[in-house]
Amino acid sequence: MSFTDFFAIDWSGQAVERPKGLAVAHARAGTEAPEIVDRAWSRQDVLEWLEQLARDGTRALIGLDLSPAFPFHDEGTYFPGWEASPVDGPALWQLVDELSADDPHLSATSFINHPHARRHFRQRGDCGDLFPPGRGRFRVCEHGQEAMRLSPYSCFNLVGASQVGKSSLTGMRVLHRLRSKLGLWPFDPMPETGPVLVEIYTALPARLAGMRKGISKIRDRETLDTLLAAFGSAPHRPLPRYDDHATDAMLSAAWLRVAAAQSELWSPTLLTPELACTEGWTFGVP
Repeated sequence: MSFTDFFAIDWSGQAVERPKGLAVAHARAGTEAPEIVDRAWSRQDVLEWLEQLARDGTRALIGLDLSPAFPFHDEGTYFPGWEASPVDGPALWQLVDELSADDPHLSATSFINHPHARRHFRQRGDCGDLFPPGRGRFRVCEHGQEAMRLSPYSCFNLVGASQVGKSSLTGMRVLHRLRSKLGLWPFDPMPETGPVLVEIYTALPARLAGMRKGISKIRDRETLDTLLAAFGSAPHRPLPRYDDHATDAMLSAAWLRVAAAQSELWSPTLLTPELACTEGWTFGVP
């Protein structure tokens, strides 16, 4: 599939209006370096911006650094023992959005604290009785991430700087509101026109570009240019400030521009129709 534009969004689950960790990078077809879309983003801003891309019919590949669903395959359900447990990804997004309707800034605190939902999460000072021993439950594609020597975290873990559960839950609220406006691979059929959303894991492009295991942050001009070059990108315009949110987004946008043309990435070996509608898949995991 051919695209004219490539965006990568480093997401944030912070329960404030304008999270510092929310960054958007844009790369155009060709070799020009990605650029940061410079603004103090809110999640509502991103939602409205994505809606505008869809209205404009922009043929963009957009990577979201979040998990669009919880594990399902291992237990045959997202939330064992909860009668309201959704049957697929879109129903999950609707449930999270509805139970968090009174939370400001598209946060999801009410869902996490719901008496049935909270039993499945590990929170600071409150580990649910249905959170399994050890690291928690993982999606099939997250086991694939481990096979690539990455270090995924369970979406049910809400403790620590590397946890992804809060980001994923706030992202699910946005995905519900985008329903029928633009599609998310592999939950939706691939449209022949307009934008396409995919889940990304920003550590994956960094590893593919040559960043060795154990180093996870890009915070200087030289390192970023070296990694961008691995994806055929020209050097970037210097940033006023280097932080891992901006650099993760820029490197991921450059990688998406290359990865979009790799047909095997659109047909992962272990991706089944059931997983495509329940757990989804991380783009780039074979």
